[in-house]
Amino acid sequence: MVETYEEAVAYIHGRSKFKKLPTLARMQLFLERLQHPEQKVTMIHVAGTNGKGSTVAFLRNLLEADGLTVGTFTSPFLIQFNERISVNGEPIADADILRLVQRLEPIEAQLDQELPEGGPTEFETLTAMMLLYFAEGHADIVLVEAGLGGRFDSTNVITPLLSIITTIGMDHMKMLGDTIGKIAWQKAGIAKPSVPLITGNIVEPDALAVIAKVTAETATPWLKRGSDYEVTYGHASGWQERFAFTGLAERFTNLAIGMLGQYQIDNASTALMAYLKYHQLKQLPISVASVREGLLATKWAGRFEKLNEQPLVVIDGAHNEPAVAELASLIKTHFHDQQVTIIFAVLADKAYEKMLPLLAQLPNVNLVLTHFAGPGARAVADLDALEQTLPKPVPKYQEWQVAIAETASDLSADDVLIITGSLYFISDVRHLFTD
Repeated sequence: MVETYEEAVAYIHGRSKFKKLPTLARMQLFLERLQHPEQKVTMIHVAGTNGKGSTVAFLRNLLEADGLTVGTFTSPFLIQFNERISVNGEPIADADILRLVQRLEPIEAQLDQELPEGGPTEFETLTAMMLLYFAEGHADIVLVEAGLGGRFDSTNVITPLLSIITTIGMDHMKMLGDTIGKIAWQKAGIAKPSVPLITGNIVEPDALAVIAKVTAETATPWLKRGSDYEVTYGHASGWQERFAFTGLAERFTNLAIGMLGQYQIDNASTALMAYLKYHQLKQLPISVASVREGLLATKWAGRFEKLNEQPLVVIDGAHNEPAVAELASLIKTHFHDQQVTIIFAVLADKAYEKMLPLLAQLPNVNLVLTHFAGPGARAVADLDALEQTLPKPVPKYQEWQVAIAETASDLSADDVLIITGSLYFISDVRHLFTD
């Protein structure tokens, strides 16, 4: 029997990561044994290749500005394991983690014996914990972020009030498929009859065709950008982006967010559309003050997060090709007239051969490669393999702490240092600056 918080976290991490065949049947049986906590929670389901965390953060702040208590289920954690289950941004208590694991442990032991493939995985365990916790009444509404894909993700056992797909891009190809269409089919698997589905800035014809087919087959109302809502990009001012939004008979001009990047405008507008649709479904009045205050107040650790002023030091969790492309665009827009050094480390299973050239082609960027301790059994990309993707040799450091110390010592007060490549990597780096 698990008896301490530390033992509880070790127990969760000790569950299997994946099973051979994707299925929701095991999770559905698990929830049946738990007396269906998912039926007692009002939820919004969020899937997508990139932008899930930021969209959840914007939507959480919009709903909080209305006075609601908002639960969130997100992954991976950046600072503390407990933050995966949070209420109004406050992570679940250690005692609750222990209590919930003690509730699940005997049931999982039974399923381990009964099922040929074994009982629940690590993420299924986390999902069940989250549902049990929020079924106790800790939040008015819960924003549930899908872990991987959507169709066979353990979160897809819920019937939410709304569903959201933020973006669709090439990532996790071994699990989700090697084309945009195949990945879109996985993400669109969260569509459910009569549950409105909101999509973000998805422009790939193959992805849109798949979503159209799936929503037609499932009788899912589909609200998409460009027809059901419109976004107009404004001019950045300081550490703010500005935009206008029109949708569901509402129009907002000169909205501001405190997160840089055009892609963050995309995430904010997707969240705003979900906020408006939620109010329409609940027949609640729209508060313009809540919209403006909620968007501007939103921060999301690790997403182009400023850690130092002079020189400017930023961490960013770009960990796949689409996210690195957005980062490159942000650098070209906001920092084209400054010297930018990028310290880069990445997991070995990521498409770094496509990610690094996007940064190397920027004329004002100097690249530095480094290494970090990956999560669990996942390997980190070899430095020589990373360098082979680049047109010329660059500095390489086996220890990221040394990479930061030596690189920062050569920077002037006007230079920019960006540390990126993996959410796991920047989680380590963030502790160096904030502890």
